[in-house]
Amino acid sequence: MFEVLKENLEKKGYEVRVFASASEASEYLDKRIDGKSVGIGGSVTVHQMGLTEKLSGHNAVCTHEILPEGMSVMEARRTASRSDVYISSVNAVAETGEIVNIDNTGNRAAAISFGPETVYLVVGRNKVAETLEQAVWRARNVAAPRNAKRLNRKTPCAVKGDKCYDCSSPERICRNLSILWTKPTGAAYVVVLIDEELGY
Repeated sequence: MFEVLKENLEKKGYEVRVFASASEASEYLDKRIDGKSVGIGGSVTVHQMGLTEKLSGHNAVCTHEILPEGMSVMEARRTASRSDVYISSVNAVAETGEIVNIDNTGNRAAAISFGPETVYLVVGRNKVAETLEQAVWRARNVAAPRNAKRLNRKTPCAVKGDKCYDCSSPERICRNLSILWTKPTGAAYVVVLIDEELGY
């Protein structure tokens, strides 16, 4: 199902790997990333793949979801963004090749855009939209409400779980929209497409 997307991502400069399952993709990443400092953004997809535990056996992994002793959440986010390798999922990707993320603090958007030597973006088939407009819609109206609910935020989208209300809640998580029109310069990028529904 990824033929068009893979072709368009490659035209935009990304290396693209396609896997039938999360377990196959996880094995690939475990073999490819060794002896590195690895930062992981907040990601249900990465959690479902068991990547943090798998990579921690032979890499120095930092994620704010499993805080190192004596480190605050913000310190962990900063450390992760300065790692050799950064791993994140995305909120949506258009078949035309644009990659969309919505963030609260902007840590994922920043680390994906600049800093690490290599960025891996893991993407389940449910994240694929036909156009950039639909990808942005998905990020706002599907991924963000589900993440707000998961994080127990007091926002209209978390309560109703149906769409973005463009709210003014102090607990709003959609504060930063990132679109990669094409592969940023200065780092290697690998998009890992997985033919399973993963994350939000």
